[in-house]
Amino acid sequence: MQNLLRSFAFTSLIITGAIFGIFYAWICTVMWGLDAADPRIAIAAMQAMNAAIRNAAFSIAFFGTPIICWLTALIAWRAGTGKVAVAFALAGLVFMLGTAIPTGTISVPMNQALALLDIPKDEALATSIWQDYSPKWQLWNQIRAGFAGISLLFVGYGIFQLEKSGRV
Repeated sequence: MQNLLRSFAFTSLIITGAIFGIFYAWICTVMWGLDAADPRIAIAAMQAMNAAIRNAAFSIAFFGTPIICWLTALIAWRAGTGKVAVAFALAGLVFMLGTAIPTGTISVPMNQALALLDIPKDEALATSIWQDYSPKWQLWNQIRAGFAGISLLFVGYGIFQLEKSGRV
């Protein structure tokens, strides 16, 4: 049971860190770069990136994060480490409520609407479209990243409690 718990705890750390890193990278690199580009190029690039992110590697991290955290919580609870179980359960819950749900209800619909647009040749129209899209998308991405970061902190705390319990 200890080896299983350890394996799941560190898998939770890697997967939660990966998804937090993805959202963080969009905050401090991708969106700044797109905002600095010609809006027609920014729209085209965002359409391409939104299409490309629907892949197995991203899906495993995104959909797997709450599942792995909750499975780790269950294993920890069965191993009799209550604080560890609570930390991992909270990591999954925080991720689900603050990252997964806003992604599905806000970010994905925004991305789908952008995907349906033909890129205007007129720069002023493209600027208007991008200015309507980018600030709202970035705000929600920062919220998603923040909650993913909180989830990562809970995972770290769970591993700390696991080490403290002497079961690592």
